Amino acid sequence: MTTAPSHEIECSGLSHIGNVREDNQDAIRLSGETPAADRRLFAIADGMGGYSHGGIASQIALETFFETFYGDQASVVSRRMRRSVDAANLGVFQMAQRLGAVRMGTTLTAVTIVGQQLHVAHVGDSRAYLIRDQRAECITNDHTHVGDMVRMKVIPPDKVRTHAQRSILTKGLGLSLFVQPDITQLAIQDGDRLVLCSDGVWSVIEDQEFALLATGAANMNDFSQNVVDLALERQSDDNLSVVAIHLQQLGPAEAPAGQRRSWNLFSPIRRRVWPL
Repeated sequence: MTTAPSHEIECSGLSHIGNVREDNQDAIRLSGETPAADRRLFAIADGMGGYSHGGIASQIALETFFETFYGDQASVVSRRMRRSVDAANLGVFQMAQRLGAVRMGTTLTAVTIVGQQLHVAHVGDSRAYLIRDQRAECITNDHTHVGDMVRMKVIPPDKVRTHAQRSILTKGLGLSLFVQPDITQLAIQDGDRLVLCSDGVWSVIEDQEFALLATGAANMNDFSQNVVDLALERQSDDNLSVVAIHLQQLGPAEAPAGQRRSWNLFSPIRRRVWPL
């Protein structure tokens, strides 16, 4: 377990091999204290089990993403997030070439907090949830064939977890030289909780159950442990990883005036997607 508490952000991360897999191809990373306390970075990556070296792919993706993000202090956050995804994608792709792997890939979901704004970078089918007022809302889109069918209203959202093609990705890092991530932004509040998790977790835990688990946990260590324990109890067939974050004493918003947006989490329009 990895823990990095502070007076503003309490966070915990836990990754478990699960009941079925022979190795853990998930990876998580939580930033420590940084010169700017509101530039904390949190991420999860799930190496693609159907391809070779999935565990290497997830580790490289996170290492490169963090190095690139913290190495660029001049750009606005949305641009830093995009550049970091591009660098991580290229890093995984180039490693595949060096290892002679036919295909090597991973998901990546990362968040950073700036004042009262949450910035999200997302590729694949790991998920980010925001929990507020005892309600949980998924704030990422699954980049899968089944996710596409849900958005086209071919199947209802409640069929995703049991669909036979749930894990067939339409996007992933390392599969080609270029990738188009979702770079989004939304308003956050004191007391909000965030959950990043791999599909081995959310495939067996319903959205609202994350809110119930958060409400019943004394701290983020207990919360992340309870999430993994429940996924194990329900016989998930994949690796299990979760990053849990509790936001407190948020600072003032610092985004430039031309880029400030404030979305209500539970309104029909929740997220700002930044253009290329």
